[in-house]
Amino acid sequence: MPQPLPTPSETVARLRRAGCVFAEEEAALIAAAARTPDELTRLVDRRVTGSPLEHVLGWARFRGLRLVVEPGVFVPRPRSEFHVEQALALTRPGAVLVDLCCGTGALGAALASERGGVELHAADIDTASVRCARRNLAPLGGHVHRGDLFAPLPRSLYGRVDVLVANAPYVPTREIALLPSEAREYESRISLDGGSDGLDVVRRIAAQARPWLAPGGCLLVQTHPGQAPPALSAFIRGGLIADVVTCDDADSSVIVGRRP
Repeated sequence: MPQPLPTPSETVARLRRAGCVFAEEEAALIAAAARTPDELTRLVDRRVTGSPLEHVLGWARFRGLRLVVEPGVFVPRPRSEFHVEQALALTRPGAVLVDLCCGTGALGAALASERGGVELHAADIDTASVRCARRNLAPLGGHVHRGDLFAPLPRSLYGRVDVLVANAPYVPTREIALLPSEAREYESRISLDGGSDGLDVVRRIAAQARPWLAPGGCLLVQTHPGQAPPALSAFIRGGLIADVVTCDDADSSVIVGRRP
């Protein structure tokens, strides 16, 4: 016999008991995503046992975009909108844009959507992230490459990149255990773990970026404000003219480096 459809009030009650603050809104979103009563029950089960809502739905909202996100893939955070705003100010129509450590491709998708006509490339080492980014960036004409940082990028980009954004992992290894369970247990560690002080990947990007940038091209990397001074030093060692912009509301900093 087909399973009876849970009532909206039953779904809301289960979500509220699980600690979901916005239970009514989540119940409506999950109900819209479910195609059958059985699927609705499975989706609610996943949510009440801790899966991020975005993984349950299969999509995340970022700057008005609906982005595909699979289980295990890093969910784009609202604080990264500050990163996008800094990059938008430096992105002209027709620019060559690269999104490293792209995850779902959220930064690149937002920039390409809001500043038309760019040549967009993105890269990530994680297979599931690349799969999501390809689905999200294909409608925008984006090209997504799988590999470690700059290694998979086409050599035709060498010396041509106008804006390079990277939301690299920047959580210190010892602090992974302190993250909310939705991140700690359901997102890939490679998208979170930045090494002993959180800046291992940031330093690698800063050291390698200059020859990929066009003259006057910019690299923008997101960090925690407390990490900004050593990240800034890494940019300067990489031959970039660099500065820090910080958003107190988002508790986020963006290091902006320019190739002379």
